[in-house]
Amino acid sequence: MKKFLLLLFIFIVIGYGCTNKQAPINEKTIINDENESLLSPNRFLNIAHRGASGYAPEHTIESYELGERMHGDYIEIDLQMTKDGVLVAMHDMDVSRTTDHKGSIKELTIDDVEKLDAGSWFNEMNKDYAQPAFANAKVPTLDEIFETFGHESNYYIEIKTPEEYPNMVDELLKTLEKHGFLRDDVPEGKVIIQSFHAESLQKVHQLNENIPLIQLYRFDRTAAISEKELQKVRSYAVGIGVNYKSLTKRFVEKVRANDLLIHAYTVNDEKEMRKLMNWGVTGIFTDYPDVLHEVIEEAKNI
Repeated sequence: MKKFLLLLFIFIVIGYGCTNKQAPINEKTIINDENESLLSPNRFLNIAHRGASGYAPEHTIESYELGERMHGDYIEIDLQMTKDGVLVAMHDMDVSRTTDHKGSIKELTIDDVEKLDAGSWFNEMNKDYAQPAFANAKVPTLDEIFETFGHESNYYIEIKTPEEYPNMVDELLKTLEKHGFLRDDVPEGKVIIQSFHAESLQKVHQLNENIPLIQLYRFDRTAAISEKELQKVRSYAVGIGVNYKSLTKRFVEKVRANDLLIHAYTVNDEKEMRKLMNWGVTGIFTDYPDVLHEVIEEAKNI
């Protein structure tokens, strides 16, 4: 009888301990291993969305620097092009949301762009994170970003509205070559290019098949994709990027089963980050790379 009660006590203690542990990470979930390639399915990527844009004005050097300090694996850059053909970092074609000017970026010269205030708006809208230095923030060119961060950083570049900029792909590849990012000795995944525009990605692939590409998708409802479409994407890209609210575990598993990476955008909630990691996504875009870093570190210890 004593032996039975002892065994029962041990069983209850073990059961209590198990129920109080966090849910284990799914076997497909990736925990960062810095020895792995950035494109390895065994590595999870923390992508600083427009830099650490939750804490600093998006697409500024200040935001990118903060994203680096907060353990982002990548600086994410949206590209637009000025009237005189200079590539600059900005999400919108219209400059009014993030600068003190109005109008389309393609109607401004680089001299015009250099005069824009790209940070005061952030101070006005985010009192908790406002800094005097942000009022001096500028719209950086792609050249300036590469010159500032060099080969020590990794870059996740989006080709925005290429139909508005017929020469964007050629100018991007020219700039990458100028800064030494197309050399054979550059680590795999140092630069990733993404776009919703499949034709632009396919053009990049035709011109340089060594550059890893991500095909972006935006689903209004639950994400769905055919095997045929996934195989088509595999012919030129290494993965897909999807708005996280549309994702299901089944969709993620289907993409992974086709040997494609899957990066979710834009996730700022810790609970959602954990769920997506459990489902097997291989990277997350976030405005708060420090928060995602903590989630990743937490997962390592489970």
